[in-house]
Amino acid sequence: MDSDGTQDARGTHASPVPRPAGPPEVPAVPPRPLRAPATPPLPDGSAFLTWLRAPRPDAAPGVWRFGHRPRPAEEPEEIPTRQLLSGALIAFLVGWLVWSLLQNGYLGNWWWVPFDLIVPDAWRGGDSDLGETGTFIVYQGYELLVALGIMIGAARLGRWGELWRRFVTPRFRRPEAPEARTAPEDDPAQWNELRAAGAPDAAERLATEARSGLMRDVDHARILRAWQGVRTGRHSLATFSGAVLKDGAAACLHPSGERDLPARLARHDLVTGQVRLGTTVDDARNPYAYRGTGLALGPDLLGTSLVAVGPAGSGKTGTVVRPLAESLCLHALAGRAAVVVVGAAGAGLGPADAYDVVVRIGNQESEYDLDLYGGTTDPDEAAAVLAEALVGDLADPHPGSDSRRSTTVLAQLLGPFRAVRGRFPSVPELRQLLDGAPGPFAALRQGLQEAGQESLLRELDARERQMGQPGDVGGVLGDRVALLDRPAFAGFFDTSGQSRPFTLKALDHPVRVRIDLPQRGHADASKMLARLVLAQFTASVAVREDRSLFACLLLDDATGVVTPEAVRGIQRLRSGNAGVVLTLRTLDDVARPLRGPLLGATGCRMALSGLTPWDGQDFAEVWGKEWTEARDVTDRQIIAETPAGKAVHMLRRVITGKAPTARAVTVRQVERERWSASELAHAVPAGHAVLSLTDVKGEHAPPLLVDLRG
Repeated sequence: MDSDGTQDARGTHASPVPRPAGPPEVPAVPPRPLRAPATPPLPDGSAFLTWLRAPRPDAAPGVWRFGHRPRPAEEPEEIPTRQLLSGALIAFLVGWLVWSLLQNGYLGNWWWVPFDLIVPDAWRGGDSDLGETGTFIVYQGYELLVALGIMIGAARLGRWGELWRRFVTPRFRRPEAPEARTAPEDDPAQWNELRAAGAPDAAERLATEARSGLMRDVDHARILRAWQGVRTGRHSLATFSGAVLKDGAAACLHPSGERDLPARLARHDLVTGQVRLGTTVDDARNPYAYRGTGLALGPDLLGTSLVAVGPAGSGKTGTVVRPLAESLCLHALAGRAAVVVVGAAGAGLGPADAYDVVVRIGNQESEYDLDLYGGTTDPDEAAAVLAEALVGDLADPHPGSDSRRSTTVLAQLLGPFRAVRGRFPSVPELRQLLDGAPGPFAALRQGLQEAGQESLLRELDARERQMGQPGDVGGVLGDRVALLDRPAFAGFFDTSGQSRPFTLKALDHPVRVRIDLPQRGHADASKMLARLVLAQFTASVAVREDRSLFACLLLDDATGVVTPEAVRGIQRLRSGNAGVVLTLRTLDDVARPLRGPLLGATGCRMALSGLTPWDGQDFAEVWGKEWTEARDVTDRQIIAETPAGKAVHMLRRVITGKAPTARAVTVRQVERERWSASELAHAVPAGHAVLSLTDVKGEHAPPLLVDLRG
């Protein structure tokens, strides 16, 4: 695109949002010095090489692949502990009994026949060539072999090996670091692909940087991204090689000059693009292949969007949004992603210096402003986005709703105003037009007449005729705009070119953005602004030129944001290599007709601890049912007919205190909910969540119980 997304309606250029890292040319201005990493690299780079060479086998969606060891899809049959222990003890006693019988001659001397056949006659007797000591050793050695054979047989019958693996080995097992045994031709630290493509000098420079400890995970991901640009023909091999030879691991820097974040709280793996959120619980309700594995998300899963529902204090921000924001910021530094994080001021979404742009709406010290019209110059497009923000929550999910009429009303005003003034109206000017103030209308009419804009003049006349008529939504729009026409927002949403407006048109670049919404005293305005950002995001990613860059919007607390148009926009994001993450305290914050479509439009759904049964019912319906094996056990009392039988039954009752019964077991296949509403409301421990996943390829994981603290 020719614009970097920071130009206002008149084309006045503000301070630019950082542009992408490629093509990898030498920057004209030296970048800012590299911030010291939290953990200094080792002098020999062994930590980085170990991380880079660690195995990352293919796994099911959501599995933390770094050092992962695949498990069978089905759980192997496990002998009950009591049965295993009793069987091992009985086998030992049987082996001991057999050995005692052999030693005491109760079973005859047949077991000495192999000894007589194998051992020479000269070795037998006290006067043999071996002497008494040697003869003793020979005889005792044979007896030891027989004893070992008996014990081996007893061990196999008693499953001593299973007993050892289950109870002894775990006590002495130490955590093992992921193995990093890689063949030289497959060693990623050697950059063999560059050598094969004709850039051996660049490959050797990068390999040297890796061995010396000068390369980090972000550097590796960023250079690999730039190399992909060379492979696709966007950059030349000569330019790439020159940048690498000059700057080494610091080549192809992000425009901010940063090579890492100020701090990391979560575990990241930039080779797979994953961030670890927790551990899948070893629970019978989880598939066996997932039990005990790390649970991680990446762009392949976020590309289908995520909705997380849980009450306040359940961990939505700290355990879900913050790690995802941190991960996407790292991806942006590597030139892979563009991220916009929206939340209340002070919500703990990361430090300001972890972002390129921080928009603090309502804070007069904010360096950046938010473009109310999304950076577009088309009045119809601006009207559609603005109408969604102002009254999208009032529209019902049926054609001909208020949202479409509101778009028409706004277009009738924005078009004439831009034709006369060369820009869109500010918030006070738009409020005056919607309220029908005679002065602004007269000025617009005069300007259109002088410019000969007859079509736009008819639009303005139509707006004047509709004002005050039954069903006119101009008054509703004016009331909503009035929420933004407050002293706290006096310096924001400026269209005269005096501020530095940020627009989501900048998502063509690997930019990191945080937008702080005002909450105290401006809750309704915050909801409108959140709808505005979501509407601009869905509209912007649909027209991006470079869709290889993953774009993601993280919206902490999406109360009042989900509208019919928002759901339709979320459904279109997957094809544009984009996704959204929405958090809600309860599904009651979404209109009842939109709850099902919202859960259907998102591929990843998370129910956190503390969910209400009503919310649990919606999740239970969308997760569906599965066939499972049900076992019905029936105890039937045994009636004795003979005197001896009655005596035995009486004796059993005296000993056990229960009447003799016969147990009947019936096994059948039934269809049951994967997670019922009651289980979601009462069986999810604190700090846990139930999460289902779907990636962009269509592969999915059933609902998993996850410990978000692991």
